This record gives sequence, structure tokens and C-alpha cells, in this order.
Amino acid sequence: MARGRLRQLWDLLMRPVQSTEPPPVAAPADGSRAVTPYHVAIIMDGNGRWATRRHLPRGAGHRAGVEALRRIVEAAPLEGVRMLTVYAFSTENWNRPQEEVNGLMDLFWDSFRTYLERLDREGVRIRHFGRLEDLRPDVRQGILDAVERTRNNDRLHLNVCLNYGGRAEIVDAVRAIVAEGTRPEDVTEDLISQHLYSHDVPDPDLVIRTAGEMRLSNFLIWQAAYYSEYYATPTLFPDFDREAFARALDAYNGRTRRFGKVVPEEPPVAAPVDSLAR
Repeated sequence: MARGRLRQLWDLLMRPVQSTEPPPVAAPADGSRAVTPYHVAIIMDGNGRWATRRHLPRGAGHRAGVEALRRIVEAAPLEGVRMLTVYAFSTENWNRPQEEVNGLMDLFWDSFRTYLERLDREGVRIRHFGRLEDLRPDVRQGILDAVERTRNNDRLHLNVCLNYGGRAEIVDAVRAIVAEGTRPEDVTEDLISQHLYSHDVPDPDLVIRTAGEMRLSNFLIWQAAYYSEYYATPTLFPDFDREAFARALDAYNGRTRRFGKVVPEEPPVAAPVDSLAR
């Protein structure tokens, strides 16, 4: 009896807070979306606020965020997306309370242990972007095991940014270039790109940020600078489901990517003469 009541209470707490977004729009099942981004990057924001609104500890929000990520990883290949890059833990997140940092490290380790077999079975290739050396040994080993086990998968590429910072990434790239003895006049944009964590993956086509914030927060600042499209939603990440993901993809489908060029626009359609006379 007590278990049943606890379950009812949990189900109540897990209900999404009313969103200011428009009603859900189903993703086209017939492939009618003309353009789908190959590479989508997500700033998974709002876990803590999700928990606070439900009078739960912040750790509950982070656990709900893992479940939301699992849903998006499942949905991405069905929507035609081939690569996801997700912002899991930034170099600035070490400044959070130690209890929360410890809880996040526990969650990362448990997530790799819990989901690795399933992700491998579903053809997901896992890669890590960030500084491994600062991570807890068990978390570091969990990442290395996941990368090695899934390296031959190709259904979906999942890049996990853990202990990642865009500025730190550029610093590490410059240090590697200097260590190679490269002459200053030989440093080019391409050379820097070749020394980034993401040196062999394409730049993101679409960057999604949840929870209504309008900033990059040190995420893929080199890669996203080159004409990535941006999409912000007020939905907190634990409530970000396939329908919300499809809305972001639909918004991308309606964009025109110019890459600094002039793209000819369709001329306006002239109104009928009789309508002008009215």
C-alpha cells in the first residue's frame, strides 16, 4: 500500500509544468521535412529549476535530465539526425556546491554503466569532448570504456561534452600547435580546427538551448561561430521530449542558411489588378 502511494506521489511530481510553448506538433512521418540537420548540439539547461518547481532536490532534476536525453537519443535517428553533441558538464560547473558536483559524478558513472549496453546495441557511437584528466577515475574509465566499445557504431554519433569548455578547447588546441613547433605564419583556421576535440566531426548545423536562456555558455564557441543556426525554447530540459525536438527541427527547416553569401529571394507575387481597385 505504501509503495503504491509513493508511486502516485512520484508520478504527480514528474508531470510537466505547464509550458508557454505552442501545442505539440507531430514530426512528419512521411519524410516531408525538406531539410534536416545532420549535426544537432544541445545545451541541456533547466534540470535544477525543474526540480525546484517540484520541491525536489536538484539531483532529482539531473536524473530526470538523463531520462530526457535518453528519449532524444532514441528520437534523433528516427527524425533523420545523425549526430548529437550534448553539454553535460562544463569547466565552470566545478564551481557548484561540492555535494551537487559529487552527485553529478555519481550520476555520470551510473549512466555509463546502466545505458552502455543498450546504446551499443542500438548502434550509437559515443565520443567524449573535454578534459579527461580532471574527472574522477571511475568516471574517466567509464568514458574510455564507452568510447572503445562503441567506436564502430554508425547509426547515431553521440558526443558527450563532459568537463568541457569552449575556451579551454581552444587553449588546448593552441598549446598542441605550439608544441609541434608551428611557425606563427603557418597558423590558420583550418589548423586550429584540426587540433580541436571535434577535429574530425562537422560543425553543428543547429544549436538548441532549453530553459529559455539566450547564451552559448562557453559551448562550441569555435564550431558554432561558423553559421550554426540557433533555437531557444522555454521548455526545461527534463520536459524536452520528441515533440519539442521535432519543433526545433521544423524551425531549422524554415531557415535559409546563407553562410555570408547573398541568396536570391523569390520575387513578391503581384496582387491581382481587380483587388487593387477595391
